[in-house]
Amino acid sequence: MDNSLNIIGGGMAGCEAAWQAANMGVDVTLYEMRPKVKTFAHQTEKLGEMVCSNSFRSNDHEQNAVGLLHWEMMLANGLIINTAYQNKLPAGGALAVDRVEFADSITRKINGHPNIRISKEEITKLPIEGRWIVATGPLTSSKLANSIAELSGTDALAFFDAIAPIIYFDTIDMSKAWMQSRYDKGETEEERTAYLNCPMSKEQYNKFIFALLAADKTEFKDGETATYFNGCLPIEVMAERGLETLRFGPMKPVGLTNPHSEEKPYAVVQLRRDNALGTLYNIVGFQTKMKYGAQKEILRMIPGLEEAKFARLGGIHRNSFINSPSLLDQQLRFKPRSNIRFAGQITGVEGYVESASIGLLSGRLAALEILGKDIPDVPTDTAIGSLVNHITGGANAKTFQPMNVNFGLFPTINGVKGGRKGRVERYRAYTQRAKSSWSNWLSYFDGRI
Repeated sequence: MDNSLNIIGGGMAGCEAAWQAANMGVDVTLYEMRPKVKTFAHQTEKLGEMVCSNSFRSNDHEQNAVGLLHWEMMLANGLIINTAYQNKLPAGGALAVDRVEFADSITRKINGHPNIRISKEEITKLPIEGRWIVATGPLTSSKLANSIAELSGTDALAFFDAIAPIIYFDTIDMSKAWMQSRYDKGETEEERTAYLNCPMSKEQYNKFIFALLAADKTEFKDGETATYFNGCLPIEVMAERGLETLRFGPMKPVGLTNPHSEEKPYAVVQLRRDNALGTLYNIVGFQTKMKYGAQKEILRMIPGLEEAKFARLGGIHRNSFINSPSLLDQQLRFKPRSNIRFAGQITGVEGYVESASIGLLSGRLAALEILGKDIPDVPTDTAIGSLVNHITGGANAKTFQPMNVNFGLFPTINGVKGGRKGRVERYRAYTQRAKSSWSNWLSYFDGRI
């Protein structure tokens, strides 16, 4: 077995794994099948392309688990998170990026690394020899997915993921819409006005919901079954759960003041900037499986979007992931074939940040193994460690579903209050402990690599 590392997939996890291993002195070959083999969701052949939202979610690393994950990745010189901050857009308390500039930056950095080689070959079977990381994400090609299923003795699980529409800013009626982040959140005026808001009256909201329920929607192929991931539900599915569901979800009217009217909005649709120029805005939380004609008609029912022109309409695609608790060990190695590790969304973590973090860890673990170094246990009281613990045994294999990082995955701390009243103190304690543990774990690499 040679001392090089092969990585399948040029998305968030694959690029992060390649970056981490290459920075440790390992020669890496990164396999990306695009553009020779295309997927439903990808629009380009760039590395690190964002196919859904342009948001990495919360920046708060004191009271939010995903913000803590940002912090841990930055401390580990994470490619994805650092590039995101270099291409960030105003988004209140969230980290959103210009998706084109972000992918361009990732592609340049990977192509420019002296220890990384790019191959456009499609890998169709799990390799027997060499050291590999499978980071093909939720859109794993059918041939490779079949190979994984054959070797693991079980079919890959699956869920459906939906994409939100993107609108040209200059087609939005600003006499009805206004710019404001909820509760004016943000340190600068630009951040406090990062979101575009479209208000609805009760009558407008009810008509919108009824139209959603009656709309033509994408039909799945015969025999194609899967569940939805709760963090990325199509708006029609949320509407089916009750008339008020969207008002308590992405259309909640709280923390906003309409400068065009003294009447408090009954519901609010928010849009977030999608590029640095501010010419494109995506509709927050509006993933949809409506057919294209229905999308245009129904979304133009939203006040301010009556004349909207769409840069991209929404869509839905089938995402695949393995039953990681039964198939991966705590070092992310594939139990049926230990020369292979898995990383990213295919392991059952959900979200850009979570996917990249598992890529970061898998790249470092693979590099340590190649270099003949000891592999220290990843502390489970960190954000990254809690995710790894969840997907490699903490979750019940029989009911395993994709999971975002959250403080519910963290080990409890004795003497810290439970319940809602103790949440602020508890989250602060989790964060302080995690930062200390992660710093100590990373110190293992100092002077050893």
